[in-house]
Amino acid sequence: EVSTEDPETAFCTLANREDLNPEEGSIYHCLYQFTRNEKLTETNKLLCDVCTQRHYGPKKNLKSENKYVYTNAKKQMLISLAPPILTLHLKRFQQAGFNLRKVNRHIKFPEVLDLAPFCTAKCKNVTEGNTQVLYSLYGVVEHSGTMRSGHYTAYAKMRSINSHLSDLVLRGQSPQALETEPVKGQWFHISDTHVQAVSALKVLSSQAYLLFYERLL
Repeated sequence: EVSTEDPETAFCTLANREDLNPEEGSIYHCLYQFTRNEKLTETNKLLCDVCTQRHYGPKKNLKSENKYVYTNAKKQMLISLAPPILTLHLKRFQQAGFNLRKVNRHIKFPEVLDLAPFCTAKCKNVTEGNTQVLYSLYGVVEHSGTMRSGHYTAYAKMRSINSHLSDLVLRGQSPQALETEPVKGQWFHISDTHVQAVSALKVLSSQAYLLFYERLL
């Protein structure tokens, strides 16, 4: 969604990004890089309709005359609507020439994730005044093997039902109070038909490929 806003507030977030100082190799660092402010210059300049009309005047057939004005711009992708369920898909491959290789580096991820530094200051379903948008981890998908073959396993958390989540999904109601602790429950490791209880520490040390978080209400 692209919206025209005051340039002073267009790139503001719910929480100060500069205070985040994310550790390299963490999910926070990945999100920080994905939502960083980008400068569009040279061949990436933005086509500006206002600048074009100001320079050439309003013309109905402007496209056919190939007269456009391009200008330097800034771009940033931020979250404008905090989802009830947050799914993070890590890019686990890297291109080296004509070949693809799997990235086996461990990416640190927390049990409770704060999405506020990556949300717009006017995030639609966040109560005014809140500077946190918290999520609790409930599932992880892990891949072992190479780019050609491998095996998928999962970690899932057995927990109590989040009775408020349906209100957010069906009616878009903003949470009035935020929990700061992860949802209590027992973690299990699932590999085909084998299921085994594991600790949270074991889950957090896994080579995550997909991360599943639910919003804390």
